[in-house]
Amino acid sequence: MSRAGARHGRCTAECNHCDAVCCRLTVVLDATDHVPEHLTELLPGGVRVMAHGADGWCIALDAEHRNCGIYEDRPDTCRRFVMNGPYCRSVRSEHQAHLAGKPAIPLLLR
Repeated sequence: MSRAGARHGRCTAECNHCDAVCCRLTVVLDATDHVPEHLTELLPGGVRVMAHGADGWCIALDAEHRNCGIYEDRPDTCRRFVMNGPYCRSVRSEHQAHLAGKPAIPLLLR
């Protein structure tokens, strides 16, 4: 998140013009991640994830500067997230549809 944008193909993702939707996703931690425990929470079933604030944002997000407060020590899942990759574009599209009052996930009625 500290980078202003990333190149993927011919498109450029500008994170400073994004709603930081990726920072609302559930980030599952593994044994190789070195995130301070006070920034994590344990889900039922024993899965450790990045904690979210009451507003739904990742607890490590510096909302004022719109970047990660633990960027150098961020989880591997965050490191592998491809800005403007297919999943990023999909999540941003769903978020925009939600803001427009449309269902975020299309329903198939049979």
